[in-house]
Amino acid sequence: MSLKSYSRQRAIHVMLVYTGGCNGCDIEIVNAVLSPKIDIEQYKVFLTWNPREADVLVVTGPVTYHNKEPLLKIYNDIPDPKLVIAAGSCALMGGVYKNIYGDIPSEEIEGPVENIIPVDAKVPGCAVRPQDILAGLISVLPNLLNSD
Repeated sequence: MSLKSYSRQRAIHVMLVYTGGCNGCDIEIVNAVLSPKIDIEQYKVFLTWNPREADVLVVTGPVTYHNKEPLLKIYNDIPDPKLVIAAGSCALMGGVYKNIYGDIPSEEIEGPVENIIPVDAKVPGCAVRPQDILAGLISVLPNLLNSD
């Protein structure tokens, strides 16, 4: 058993990346999931801001033109194996920002997350519910833990 697989069996590090939008999903993830009511850290799931420590990348918001390259850099900096969760309507399909100018597509929105990087789980909602975030994370953990 490698050191990485040993560590992953004992703790998972999740990195949250905001790529545009209203921040509603970020508020739900940070305030609700890390709050004492749910307290995801009791299950050894920790939030990190360093891509080199991350196992799971949670992306919120539509991917804007200015955030496309930073998202790709962060994704590439996360060591393999890695998993990606697209959280919220904006991350899944652009949400209200998809067609902000009527019938004219917005040039500022590059599209949903899956158009930029591979997505392993999709969590719908506007804003996402804390229970759904946990369900999305739990659905991909076996893929991460069995990858080594």
